[in-house]
Amino acid sequence: MQATAAIEALSALAQEHRLALFRLLVQAGERGMAAGAIADALGIPNSSLSFHLAHLNRAGLVRQERQHRSLIYRADFPAMNGLVAYLMENCCAGAGCGTDAGCEPAEIERNSA
Repeated sequence: MQATAAIEALSALAQEHRLALFRLLVQAGERGMAAGAIADALGIPNSSLSFHLAHLNRAGLVRQERQHRSLIYRADFPAMNGLVAYLMENCCAGAGCGTDAGCEPAEIERNSA
């Protein structure tokens, strides 16, 4: 993942409604949710919801699929996993800690000024 894509994804999530929306879609899993069900669950007007969904879609965090007359939205798990992997790329000072191990930050030498 490139830094610009990571910045775009993090920026999209850095808003209360979009973060709640993404978390709801993560809970829904692969079955996803229709826009109307999302609006009802979050109490967001359809016009605002459309704006937030488009923002998450542009950032690559949400996929949409037409099923008959409905649009079904799903969290894009590979994209989110890629973002987390990018953020954790150099954890443990590059020692490659395992996924089961807790990652302890490396000691950073601080210059006393």
